[in-house]
Amino acid sequence: MEQYTNDLIKETSPYLLQHAHNPVNWIAWSDDVFEIAKRENKLVLVSVGYSACHWCHVMERECFEDEEVAALMNKLFINVKVDREERPDVDQVYMTAVQIMTQKGGWPLNCFTLPDGRPIYGGTYFPKEQWMHILKSLYHTFINDYDKVVAYAENLHEGIIAKELISTKVNDVQFSESHLDELVQRWSNTFDSTQGGSSRAPKFMLPSNYSFLLDYALNSENKKVLPHVELTLDKMALGGIYDQVGGGFSRYSVDLMWKVPHFEKMLYDNGQLLSLYSEGYKSFEKPLYKRTIYQTVEWMEREMLHESGAFYSALDADSEGVEGKFYVWTESELEIILEEDFSWVSDLYQVGQRGYWEAGNYILLRSESDADFMRKMNWSLETFELNVKRINELLLTKRTERIRPGLDDKCLTSWNAMALKGLCDAYAIFKEDSFLYLALKNAKWLVENQFREDGGLWRNYKNGVSNIEGFLEDYAHVISAFIALYEVTLDEEWLHKANNLTRYTIEQFADENSGMFFFTDEATTLIARKMEVNDNVIPSSNSVMARNLFYLSRYYHNTAYETQAKQMLANVYDGMEMYGSGYSNWAILLNHMVYGFYEFVVVGPSAKEKHQALMTQRLPKVLFASTSGASELNVFKDKPLTKKALIHLCTSGTCFMPTEDVANAIKVIQ
Repeated sequence: MEQYTNDLIKETSPYLLQHAHNPVNWIAWSDDVFEIAKRENKLVLVSVGYSACHWCHVMERECFEDEEVAALMNKLFINVKVDREERPDVDQVYMTAVQIMTQKGGWPLNCFTLPDGRPIYGGTYFPKEQWMHILKSLYHTFINDYDKVVAYAENLHEGIIAKELISTKVNDVQFSESHLDELVQRWSNTFDSTQGGSSRAPKFMLPSNYSFLLDYALNSENKKVLPHVELTLDKMALGGIYDQVGGGFSRYSVDLMWKVPHFEKMLYDNGQLLSLYSEGYKSFEKPLYKRTIYQTVEWMEREMLHESGAFYSALDADSEGVEGKFYVWTESELEIILEEDFSWVSDLYQVGQRGYWEAGNYILLRSESDADFMRKMNWSLETFELNVKRINELLLTKRTERIRPGLDDKCLTSWNAMALKGLCDAYAIFKEDSFLYLALKNAKWLVENQFREDGGLWRNYKNGVSNIEGFLEDYAHVISAFIALYEVTLDEEWLHKANNLTRYTIEQFADENSGMFFFTDEATTLIARKMEVNDNVIPSSNSVMARNLFYLSRYYHNTAYETQAKQMLANVYDGMEMYGSGYSNWAILLNHMVYGFYEFVVVGPSAKEKHQALMTQRLPKVLFASTSGASELNVFKDKPLTKKALIHLCTSGTCFMPTEDVANAIKVIQ
């Protein structure tokens, strides 16, 4: 029997439920929060986190489970808990406030506001004594220096509204190759030439960064970028940030070597990395990348899949209250499990060597390439693959006997869409039927559960219930995923669904003054309506929408879509070169503008076979469309059916002479 129970017990979010038995009188975010605060004339604490957040758990143990702390919080404040993954809109506003106040951010996010929601103070993790001091000081200032507090809140509110907000259109921009080259040149100064990624820790994987750099390398003559992308993909897949035994990537590495992960596994990372490693395989054809893709999909299907076809959100970093305990091994237990295989496995996974972490535990990681290890063992690739698979299955079986990390079993629309796109991109390369099966099942779940009757989307799904109206992030990524699903199935219904969602998004989220999109629709009750512009671990919803508009403009010959996409890019163009990593998904669109964008359109019998062959080629990003029969899709206009399937290569409204031969078609742009 729990000693305490608060209002969060009514919620479905695993993160909120984690706090349901705190002595703090938490309430969930709602439109009523600030009415309660005004009525009681109390400051509001907006405390934001997520279920897999290690430091959120630490602050809960040190502060929110402490009766002395809770008594003070309950007496002086209205205490609101927010799951940032359910409500990224709330997190976005109050994270902006904390970043303005402290020049840094993170989770747990703790922001104190006036009774009307305007922030006055905030930060991230606080230990007990500091937290108690802050609670008392804020209350004292609010009671005794009210006018000063309000004046500060007013100035901060103005800053929140203005930050990352594009209010007017930028006109007459000429997209130039030199601007793109400058962006890459400045960015390349931060490349880690030994371990890949950036030259600072912690290291995040940032899939859109390497997707752009790969596309840029294939388009340009730059000789530095392609090896950096390959090095980064190698080092991430070989490092401790990747679960060598069970598949799937952790959220980030705390060091420069991709060695020690922050052990939480997020669906959004792994969905995007399926896409990135699929692109990488086309360029480098490394068995390591293929193995990483297959193993990650197996992890998603084994540990993250709901029976409906939806994917869960995350696995916790902690088990039994200890970060990483589920994933690490001692040398002695590996000796017992592996028996005569211990010698070569300990060499492969660096046990007794660089894999040492702490307290006698090892993180399994690799320091040698497949080729180097096979040469040392005098193994063929087939022998290597069979042995590694056998050992991983053995260790995985043993690991299942441990107490598992917590599972965040809510299903989020945008994160599922990223996973869906990743599965489509993997299927396009490997033609693995199970990938397409998972993709179609996931898409069916999206349509049947996350599409609202009014044409909009729900954000969240848990216990058979869909709720929380979707944000721009949800629309942008579902549209992108459905475009990818069309490319691998050639079922035009997916394109039409993407187009209908795009129309709805323009109607509900677009800003007429700038051509950009707000993160929330017009019904939001937040203190600011924000625009998400900078790319991060998830690319910004505006950059995803800009690319969606551009691609759909080619399928439907919709000049308004193309005009808006170019306008959005123009709005961020000046200054992109100063922070390439934060504009990488935008920069993919800039690649299209600078180097030209090609469409492979296949028409006629056996079109699908030629279409599939084209999709495996080492090419920069292009558009694919194919039909073996009649189609009303505008991309097929003026491309008549013939007795043999013809490949039409087009760019900027002009098509080259059609050809039957895949090799001849790709010569033009290679």
